Amino acid sequence: MAHILAPSTQWQMRVPKSSTFGSPIATKMWSSLFLKQNMHGAAKATGKFRVLALQSDNSTVNRVEQLLNMDVTPYTDKIIAEYIWIGGSGIDTRSKSRTLAKPVEHPSELPKWNYDGSSTGQAPGDDSEVILYPQAIFKDPFRGGNNILVICDTYTPAGEPIPTNKRHKAAEIFSNKKVVDEVPWFGIEQEYTLLQQNVKWPLGWPVGGYPGPQGPYYCGAGADKSFGRDISDAHYKACLYAGINISGTNGEVMPGQWEYQVGPSVGIEAGDHIWCSRYILERITEQAGVVLSLDPKPIEGDWNGAGCHTNYSTKSMREEGGFEVIKKAILNLSLRHKEHISAYGEGNERRLTGKHETASIDTFSWGVANRGCSIRVGRDTEKNGKGYLEDRRPASNMDPYVVTGLLAETTLLYEPTLEAEALAAQKIALKV
Repeated sequence: MAHILAPSTQWQMRVPKSSTFGSPIATKMWSSLFLKQNMHGAAKATGKFRVLALQSDNSTVNRVEQLLNMDVTPYTDKIIAEYIWIGGSGIDTRSKSRTLAKPVEHPSELPKWNYDGSSTGQAPGDDSEVILYPQAIFKDPFRGGNNILVICDTYTPAGEPIPTNKRHKAAEIFSNKKVVDEVPWFGIEQEYTLLQQNVKWPLGWPVGGYPGPQGPYYCGAGADKSFGRDISDAHYKACLYAGINISGTNGEVMPGQWEYQVGPSVGIEAGDHIWCSRYILERITEQAGVVLSLDPKPIEGDWNGAGCHTNYSTKSMREEGGFEVIKKAILNLSLRHKEHISAYGEGNERRLTGKHETASIDTFSWGVANRGCSIRVGRDTEKNGKGYLEDRRPASNMDPYVVTGLLAETTLLYEPTLEAEALAAQKIALKV
């Protein structure tokens, strides 16, 4: 994440009034993927959307594609808003569409909406209505034009946040004056694994078998080393189009696994951008006929897991003398290690084993340039005496609202006793 230097000056929560959105993302990039996937049926690609047709002729495919790619902007002021929310598992994204009379600039202009919470595991059948509150707007890379994606959080009809609404608490933390004054930056490294649709086995792996051992795949190139690059590139461009502050991408250590980075983002924006980027990735893998997995250890054995390393800094950390502030933050994090681990993703114990570039889930540790620690500090930060820290504990399926909120709360609002600080400093060999 060293290439992430400063937050974008563009405010991503609103859509500029003067903006004219271009065409949807080009998706004429799936041919190599289809060759690997051994899919049945005809796949026809265009410069925009392609349609998979089962037992259908090309003329039908062409007509559907024409309708999918139709630009309705010259004919109506109406737009389509895709309302997106987090489902009952706490990791699944759900969405539905509605027509708006005209383009909007800010989430406050959008109406609240509702959905059947009993069908998402978020409400009982006899009181199933859950209310969607629009919170952030992004451009829609699938429909193009003035159409938008809307990140929402979820409430009861009485206005109480439902249990899976983690954004509400995070927003409270990030609105605290102590936190606001410190302008917290987050750079999040989202790892994910691509699976073959019918067998749920990593993309590029022989069905029921294994590729060669890890080594040539990380940032590799070539048909025998890189599996799913088209999806990664399509996602990269779609995020840029949407206004997500995506800053890079790369192939990961395990074949069929990828990573992208989002940030630096300020405060609550970090969670909004990650959730929208995940939704876009789900939609792209849906089009490609590939399954997206955020499991932190998708394949047991001598294979790397999937994490969501979170880089973090405050204003004081970025200024002269910031390294001492970073060390104080590490001290606080060590005192709340169990609280963080319990909130850092389901199944994380299968990943945080002390092997494959992870620390043990049971022990807090920190180090400079050490990827086997809970918290890593970069060489440049140590050299310059200021910078950021990397929390390497979060799993790939973590909730970014929870992780970013906890980091801000523990480092800026939590006040341990002097005795607890002294004992913790001695335990982790940290001089503050």
